[in-house]
Amino acid sequence: MSQYTVAVAGATGYAGGEALRILATHPNFAVTCVTGHSSIGDRLAIHMPHIPQLGNLVVEDTTAEVLNGHDVIILALPHGASGKLAEHLDPHAIVVDLGADHRLEQQKLWDEYYGGEFFQHWTYGMPELITGSNADGQVTRQRESIVGAKRIAGPGCNVTAVTLAFQPALAAGLVDAQAIVANLAVGYSGAGKNLKRTNLLAAQAFGSATPYGVGGSHRHIPEILQNLSHAAQASTTEPATAEPASIKQDIAMSFTPMLVPMARGILASVVAPMTERAAGLTDEAIHEIWTQAYEGQDFIQVLPQGVMPATADVIGSNAAHIQVAIDHRSHTLQAFAAIDNLNRGTAGQAVQSLNIAMNLPEMNGLTMIGVAP
Repeated sequence: MSQYTVAVAGATGYAGGEALRILATHPNFAVTCVTGHSSIGDRLAIHMPHIPQLGNLVVEDTTAEVLNGHDVIILALPHGASGKLAEHLDPHAIVVDLGADHRLEQQKLWDEYYGGEFFQHWTYGMPELITGSNADGQVTRQRESIVGAKRIAGPGCNVTAVTLAFQPALAAGLVDAQAIVANLAVGYSGAGKNLKRTNLLAAQAFGSATPYGVGGSHRHIPEILQNLSHAAQASTTEPATAEPASIKQDIAMSFTPMLVPMARGILASVVAPMTERAAGLTDEAIHEIWTQAYEGQDFIQVLPQGVMPATADVIGSNAAHIQVAIDHRSHTLQAFAAIDNLNRGTAGQAVQSLNIAMNLPEMNGLTMIGVAP
């Protein structure tokens, strides 16, 4: 069995720690290097006691010299940091960026939502993303582009939930794409491990829910629109293109995430008015569109009609639970997705993409089984 060495930068953060938890039992990967910033010199066991297999590793400085020499490098760093570092990494290594630096295809959107230096777009690491359709009318997916990739951009966690919930609607032309509304309940680990705001204190978080990134300001918005624009290509007669897509002006979304008192998980609720085509379909037919959209996508489970996704059912797994419903009174289509933000939304999806890129079984190191209750 092939074995590859892995270095994880930002290993003591939430995303880096989840990557380590998954990699610790992966049959093809051996974590041989962990790096950090304020934790330099510490044994990993101090920060990650739940991963005893890796406890004796010592946290090193996050430099290219330390990270190079490994087969795989995972960057779990703040935006801006990974882009600068990546320029100095071994071109023969496979690098996955769990941050935002290499996700966006258009610099103007980076400038608007992030600012600072714009870095080259990498192969996008969402295997199930619908990217259009081929000459035979068959749906194409991002998975095909990941095979053999050396540089992979891991999607945002909120992006993953909204995209997986709603991309079948865009691909099938079922909704008014100018009137999409997405509301998300997000666990506090989605805000990162550093104490940034007083509302992250336990005394203020417990028993409370609060919105953030409101008024169209959240940085995941352009990435979601980028994905939905790709998916919408499947509903046209024009062939899909691998060139950086300009976000279609007829796709617009109101997006509001809300922190809720749970450690992990995202529950996305995405709604839009139905088109005439959707209005002429039965509830069963629309549910079947979602079922067919994810046929053969092992980590995506479209639940039986009437069964709603719950975050408890996916915690600790790379699974996404999806449901679709029709509100006939308001003539709207509603889609839902539940994911673990740290696993399916970040580290699990990254390992899934690594498996594909390296021609390993896609399920290696990953599970579809949650830990409910």
